[in-house]
Amino acid sequence: MEILEIICLLIVLIIVLIVFAVMQIKSAGMNIKDFFDFIQANELLDNLYDVSKKYDKLTQNQQIVFLIEAEKVFSAFDKVPDVLWEEEYQKYSKILDIYREIKMVRWNEK
Repeated sequence: MEILEIICLLIVLIIVLIVFAVMQIKSAGMNIKDFFDFIQANELLDNLYDVSKKYDKLTQNQQIVFLIEAEKVFSAFDKVPDVLWEEEYQKYSKILDIYREIKMVRWNEK
């Protein structure tokens, strides 16, 4: 009987924590979906940052993929407060610089 009470208590505690987290996200002015998109975009930012170190070696197709993925990151980051990603600003800035450079090169080629 004690085990059942402990399990019920833990379930209630988990639910309370989830509700609290949702309330915090809402109070920051974000949607839950935007927050989870930001989490995924943050992982994508790390991958793009690694790729950006090899920017000179990217093929045309890889550059197109880079542009598409970077746009996803920019879109997700725009929907959340800056304070959440200020630690990632350096990576974001590097990706943005390379994004602009690729866009300019592709524009000049046309």
